[in-house]
Amino acid sequence: MAANDKPVVVTTRWWWVRHAPVRSDGGNIYGQSDLSCDTSDTYVFNAVAKVLPRQAVWYSSNLMRTHQTAEAIWEAGYPRPASMKWEADLAEQNLGRWQGMNRAAFVASRPVGSNWFADINEPAPGGESFMDLYVRTCRAIDRINNEVAGQDVIAVAHGGTIKAAIGLALDGQVERALSFDIDNVSITRLDYFASPERSVWRLPMVNQQPWIADDAHAEMHQPAGPEVKKLA
Repeated sequence: MAANDKPVVVTTRWWWVRHAPVRSDGGNIYGQSDLSCDTSDTYVFNAVAKVLPRQAVWYSSNLMRTHQTAEAIWEAGYPRPASMKWEADLAEQNLGRWQGMNRAAFVASRPVGSNWFADINEPAPGGESFMDLYVRTCRAIDRINNEVAGQDVIAVAHGGTIKAAIGLALDGQVERALSFDIDNVSITRLDYFASPERSVWRLPMVNQQPWIADDAHAEMHQPAGPEVKKLA
């Protein structure tokens, strides 16, 4: 095949950013509860603002903690975009009646070694299963890939949403995606290569924390699943 006969490959680069830590949850599961987040650590946001690509298209979930996180990135020096689309399909899993329950007590009631609140097919009472989250996240990604093909996409979202996106990039191996840690304000990049013949995903980086060299700013881990951080 001659060089000019090769199929055109369009690359869309996704830069996922998890929201900043929620401090007002009282140690409880919050899921889709619309809580605010703590964006006071300017060192962290300065580092993230330097890494993210300019001229990107911005998306977020419909929950305020993602909007606050985006604002903090812009205030840290990233050129404010003309707009940012809110996507309800990028929201965290709706954990129904589990929302508001004590996280540690809930985890103690689940099987040892669980990577999420429940089996991926088990819906929360009055809420969603992780597979429900996965399906709607994939729906949003597919649509956005078509809308802005070939561009950089910055998506400010949630731990569960980003794990769902990783599951898609792993060719639908959803359960394996739950093994990844996604820290607050961390960056995960997933590249989508599309041609008329086929499409594939690549995972250049997961859970990158560009501020981590300074130990004073290492406390950016908040559970994005059932794990509970032990207090010192």
